Amino acid sequence: MRTAVVVGGGVGGLAAAGALARSGWQVTLLEREARVRAERTALVLWPNGIRALRALGLGDGLDAIATPLPDIGIRRPDGHWLVQPRALLGERAPVVVHQEDLHDALIAGLGDRVEIRTGISVRTVRAVDADRPAVGDGRTTFEADVVVAADGIDSTIRRRLAPESSVVSSGCAAWRAVIPWYRAPRLPADRPIGEEILGAGYRFVAASLGERGSSGGSTRGGIYWVATAAGASRPEPPVTQLALLRRWYANWPAPIGDLLAATEPDDLLQQEVRELRPLPRCYGFPAGPGGVVLLGDSAHAMPHHLGQGACLAFEDAATLRSVLREAIPGDQTRAAVESYSRLRRPRAATVVRQTRRMAAVLQTRGRLALRARDAALGTITPRLMGSAASAAAQWRPPS
Repeated sequence: MRTAVVVGGGVGGLAAAGALARSGWQVTLLEREARVRAERTALVLWPNGIRALRALGLGDGLDAIATPLPDIGIRRPDGHWLVQPRALLGERAPVVVHQEDLHDALIAGLGDRVEIRTGISVRTVRAVDADRPAVGDGRTTFEADVVVAADGIDSTIRRRLAPESSVVSSGCAAWRAVIPWYRAPRLPADRPIGEEILGAGYRFVAASLGERGSSGGSTRGGIYWVATAAGASRPEPPVTQLALLRRWYANWPAPIGDLLAATEPDDLLQQEVRELRPLPRCYGFPAGPGGVVLLGDSAHAMPHHLGQGACLAFEDAATLRSVLREAIPGDQTRAAVESYSRLRRPRAATVVRQTRRMAAVLQTRGRLALRARDAALGTITPRLMGSAASAAAQWRPPS
């Protein structure tokens, strides 16, 4: 029997565990928390992420919970259009899903070949030619033919196998919230939510999760928003953080003030935006009859400006399923681990490079720099967004 250990119960780990199980692998999923659960927020999925989920057999579940985003534009806080709507995405528009809905779909796709073990904090890693790869928590060792490190940006496994890659601040913090429909403000019907407002080190984006009164397959509809501000994360309690956000965005265009007014402290989720620099030199490490692979944020954590984090994780899972589907432990599985790395490392490097270029534009500070950015943004941003959208559209699951 082919066996795998997946470390991490986030969306990438769940996708990988289900994909391997549906390919005939016996999977043990290890999660450090007391239970596997999703954040109370949402995700934007670009065409590559959608395509990856369909390749994993999760397309029907996604269709039931996803809401297409409208064509978006970019404005300054004074309301002036920097990029008119319909100039950015064209036919490559993404969708937005509530993360708890997506989590439920991924859990439903695990099947009976996945054993979930919670409360397991991985502290040790074994990846040598003489033995099967393994991880342990100091009390129990979990061996398998393949170990999948989906344990996030602070991955213990990556620190052991790719010490050259460090976690650094991206220079900003982000706040996310979903306002349920019963508290969401009523907005003009002729102005769909979806545009981006870009200021001096600040950014605000909002999207609808379904329609008011009918959230489709989701029981968690509402309005999702993301606010980004240059600087470190805030140590204050959520009620103070929310007061700060309302002050920072007080004079920004509607509906930002209405959305922040309708948000409650318990809705708020703060995230320090961090990334890996440099990226790990490879994503697959042959060992024993198989090896260890890095997946998701453990492999390519990046700023969220292009919304590609979860999409790349799903690409990783779809690629891993493809290379391991018919592999037998031994030379075939070791070769599959190397193939995974060859396929994923260049792809991730390309997307990360585009994300960093966009971050440089979004985090511009200073009066002269802002004038130069605003003057050029109408040209720069469509090109950057078009490049990112093209990269997303071009990816196809390996056959």
